[in-house]
Amino acid sequence: MIRLAIIDDHAIVRAGFREMLSEELGLHIEFEAGTAAQAQAMLRNQPCDVLMLDISLPDLSGIDLLRTIKQRNTTTQVLIISSFSEERYALPMIRNGASGYLCKDCDRDDLINAIHTVAQGRRYVSQKTAELLANEMAGNTDKPAHELLSERELQVFLRLAKGESVSVIAEALHLSVKTVSTYRSRLLEKLAVSSNAELATYAHQNGLLES
Repeated sequence: MIRLAIIDDHAIVRAGFREMLSEELGLHIEFEAGTAAQAQAMLRNQPCDVLMLDISLPDLSGIDLLRTIKQRNTTTQVLIISSFSEERYALPMIRNGASGYLCKDCDRDDLINAIHTVAQGRRYVSQKTAELLANEMAGNTDKPAHELLSERELQVFLRLAKGESVSVIAEALHLSVKTVSTYRSRLLEKLAVSSNAELATYAHQNGLLES
């Protein structure tokens, strides 16, 4: 029996996945959560095999929660279920420890296949993600600047784009203010922008933040 958790801040989305999976033998929904804090609290008492995780949560970004889960729950496989296309986030999330990436408009069969695949300790890679991986391995650099950011740079970038201050980011990521400021300077250079406002504009233009 695969113990499953669904983490999404929209109750209607959780209900949809719950209904989609209700008749599937061999799956048991251990718990649901609408925030990162709820998910972490539930995981302490109700371990699961596969955690379906949305990228956008109200209290913590999915990429931050993913890193925390992988550090504290090494046997839990994380399957990202997102409204963002694979081109935007699949590779960064897989680099951060996700076992697979699916869009929310996926077919039921694809979702079931992904859950069973990652539960076995393997990675679920769609055809599109496989193409992205192949292009990366081939050294294809014809990609947006944000796709060349490191894991930590991406974390800081998304937080800055949401309007968080350097001090808040430093506390959240357990870094010094000086270190976060260095990341910010590096981001401005790499993304060819000159302010936090332009970082936010870049993020919105490239569909990296929910509208």
